[in-house]
Amino acid sequence: MDVLTEVIATMRIGRTKFARTRRTGPWGGRFDHYPGAGFHVLLHGSCWLIPPESEPVPLHAGDVVFLPHGSAHGMSDRPDHRIDALPLDQPSGSDEAPDDPTAVSAHLLCGAYRLDRGQAHPFLRTLPDVLHLPAASGHHDLRTAVDLLSADLANPRPGADAALPALMDLLLVYLLRAWLTEEVASHPDRGWPAALTDPLIAATLNNIHSDPARRWTVQDLGAAVGMSKTALARRFTTMVGQPPLAYLTWWRLSTGARLLRDTNAPLAAVARQVGYTEFAFANAFRREFGVAPGRFRRSSAETREV
Repeated sequence: MDVLTEVIATMRIGRTKFARTRRTGPWGGRFDHYPGAGFHVLLHGSCWLIPPESEPVPLHAGDVVFLPHGSAHGMSDRPDHRIDALPLDQPSGSDEAPDDPTAVSAHLLCGAYRLDRGQAHPFLRTLPDVLHLPAASGHHDLRTAVDLLSADLANPRPGADAALPALMDLLLVYLLRAWLTEEVASHPDRGWPAALTDPLIAATLNNIHSDPARRWTVQDLGAAVGMSKTALARRFTTMVGQPPLAYLTWWRLSTGARLLRDTNAPLAAVARQVGYTEFAFANAFRREFGVAPGRFRRSSAETREV
């Protein structure tokens, strides 16, 4: 499983919500900090994104904004609003067309992935607070995803409830690909963009991902790619943002969380698949996610039933 696929998989561990709204006349709303990641897709019209500390960002049809840390921000028809002066945004989710379609100033798809403690992929933690990709940036795959999403919203057909989350996942993949392409060009020697293009670090990540149950040491990981443990530890930490064994621990527990959510395997079997005894897994899982594995599984099941 490659890193971007893993990012999407960890997003699915959390709870997702969407709201489609048409804004008319003077409008504005405040989005407080959210435990997870949020996004806005401007399907039609224009508006402004108002970050808490930087200059307002003009948005045009087809633009995508991703907030990987759930940062507080505002959305408005004007750039001269302060976030604290805007009312808390509470969209109803209604997508009904107004009586006068020409009055629509912005048609938005807004949403969020709720990610509780420990659930965010380390890749997301390295992203800026606001990731804005304009429609005019030349990333045609991203534009195609926006167009597909817009078409599905404009003309809902059977399967729409399954299509919308799938299209949002696709949109996120293309958005992160576009960001990686730009970052590799501007910062080829640091961070996740460098890690994913560095053959040795990419191979190390693949070894961790493909066999999390193995009792890896830094020396073993280095030997597998022809590096000393010191060189691997330094290079991996610089690019990925944490030491190899810290990342391995997170990956094991994240994989365990997905198995708890998606399968009925007993806790002991889940623990073995990710390299733990049942007791050690339960303790490590509680430290990472702040909840016991059994309670996490029950909560995940209840969320799917809602």
